[in-house]
Amino acid sequence: MSGPRSYRIASIPGDGIGIEVVAAAWEVLQAAAERSGKFTILKTNIPWGTEYYKEKGFYLPSDFQIILKQFDAVLFGAVGAPDVPDHISLWELLLKLRGPLQLYANVRPIRCFTKPRLDTDSSHFNWLLIRENSEGEYSGHGGCSHAGQDWEVATDTSIYTRHGIRRIMRFAFEAASKRPRKHLTVVTKSNALRHGLVLWDRIAVEVAPEFPSVTWDKELVDAMTIRMVQKPWTIDTVVGTNLHIDILSDLAAALAGSIGIASSANLDPERKNPSVFEPVHGSAFDIMGKGVANPIGAIWAAADMLAWLGEQEAADDIMQAISNVCKAQKVTADMGGQLNTKEAAAAICEALAEL
Repeated sequence: MSGPRSYRIASIPGDGIGIEVVAAAWEVLQAAAERSGKFTILKTNIPWGTEYYKEKGFYLPSDFQIILKQFDAVLFGAVGAPDVPDHISLWELLLKLRGPLQLYANVRPIRCFTKPRLDTDSSHFNWLLIRENSEGEYSGHGGCSHAGQDWEVATDTSIYTRHGIRRIMRFAFEAASKRPRKHLTVVTKSNALRHGLVLWDRIAVEVAPEFPSVTWDKELVDAMTIRMVQKPWTIDTVVGTNLHIDILSDLAAALAGSIGIASSANLDPERKNPSVFEPVHGSAFDIMGKGVANPIGAIWAAADMLAWLGEQEAADDIMQAISNVCKAQKVTADMGGQLNTKEAAAAICEALAEL
């Protein structure tokens, strides 16, 4: 008789409150594994972050892809420090992971566990936002010339490929087809960006017939912000560019209660590389060390990681535990509670045991 399944997970807490919330997520992961008895998790701590950068001169070693391919998945915290420019820390760590590992599908679920920020029903916030994660506005093409002069020029060129758009569009339609409402909204800005985002529109029309069970509509990104606020019940699954969903998902999390609860999955749908799971929030150095960071985003990311690995039952249990503690107001201050980070994680572990 075979023993429990075993998964090797790379833990990269990174910077700031990332270290605190990843530690909390690991407590819940271990509790879920022990409760299940069907799998074990082998954690390897990897110190890539700003302290590592200051010591070594780089965020990632040259063989980072070889190192990460040894693992089944990655649990990531956050990156960023006050004394390192954000564009350096982000591009040298998280964005440097996404491209080479082909983590082209960024999935950001939205649910309201307590009271929404708007005067509306919490059930209206059950969304799945899907972000093209490998090209678009974050392609890294561009540069500066004549630095410091009045005629200094800076460019950032967005790159949109038929291949990249088609694969994320198919991923989004497929994801929508598995949800109860089976509806997809394609977000672009094709009235002004008349080349790359017109291509997005065209490819949406081409791909849609492959998924006859899915209804879909199209929205300009500025109009989408209004729709999220005024008609949240009309939204189900959303797909858009790297920049657009980056912004819309923060708005979505805030509307649903707090950005502290939001999770993010950087997926390689072909499963040739380990996928990376993280909370949406940043390193938040202003609250680092105070013990007030909301761990739910990281714990939700850990649940998504388990689901991706095939442990759906354990993932569902974690999400039910999160829901239960939120209903009981056993949460951190950003959600109207009084618990600190460790206490919030402990409450979720207790809720798991009570299921």
